[in-house]
Amino acid sequence: MVQRGIISSLPVSLERISAIEAALGEVIRGKADVVRLSLACLLARGHLLIEDVPGVGKTTLAHALALSVQSTFHRIQFTSDMLPSDVVGVTIYNAHTQDFEFKNGPVFTNFLLADEINRATPKTQSALLEAMNELQVTIDGRPYPLAQPFMVIATQNPVEHHGTYPLPESQLDRFLMRIRIGYPDQAAEREILRQTSAPSAVRPVISGEELLTLQDSVAQVTVEESLVDYMLAIVERTREHESLAMGVSPRGSQSLFRASQALAAVEGRDFATPDDVKRLVLPVFAHRVVLNSRVALGQRAAEAAERILSEILTLVDVPL
Repeated sequence: MVQRGIISSLPVSLERISAIEAALGEVIRGKADVVRLSLACLLARGHLLIEDVPGVGKTTLAHALALSVQSTFHRIQFTSDMLPSDVVGVTIYNAHTQDFEFKNGPVFTNFLLADEINRATPKTQSALLEAMNELQVTIDGRPYPLAQPFMVIATQNPVEHHGTYPLPESQLDRFLMRIRIGYPDQAAEREILRQTSAPSAVRPVISGEELLTLQDSVAQVTVEESLVDYMLAIVERTREHESLAMGVSPRGSQSLFRASQALAAVEGRDFATPDDVKRLVLPVFAHRVVLNSRVALGQRAAEAAERILSEILTLVDVPL
């Protein structure tokens, strides 16, 4: 029988998680669920994609999340003329030493904000693939490990906007979650108008070492076999659905499993529940499935994918 309870026994106390959440809530008003999902993504060692229209706080959220941890932070403003070397670095010849030297790019950091990532060409976007998946970059045949913790927080405008390049499926699959912030309600927007604190005012509430310990501890969260069966049944439905040309990959299944553990930890539990899974299916899966051409025609892919996944959730029996 698995002992269930509050995660007070974890090496880093729950107060640290709450402190990060409170720090983010100071600059992102009226979006408690968005803040909580972002924190779960961080604890699950995932990368986060924030997609929405300009001006709703995408960059603010990414900046505040990075600053809440005592670590290094770099920001890249992606543009159409950027090269892969602008991201990972470049090898140059030093005339004084008569040797080649590698100059680190901004990817060598703990938190990388890839702002408006879909304004860069696919070639430049692909410079992040190895870093996000293997925590290293390879330059001239030589691997360079990245520091840990390492998290890419990317923002993008909807692809319908001018001057954007849709992220390919292989790139999207590297992001644990894709979230949308949306417009605030009137009360929250009133607070925003009177708000004086900026993202740069966020102070670190946890060290990088403590974050790594906390990320390791998340793996202790219990996920019962019946819940694993529930996840796999949802995944299998995505692979069989007539409106989907491509279902969720095994990487997507792993992402849902880790995210469920992390969300349970954020909410102070040492066990995951079916409600955790249902809350995470859309942010974890919607960017991983591919619509068939008939469904994709005439509607936004993101909205159609979320509608199909919501339908699948109603068809799969929830474990008791």
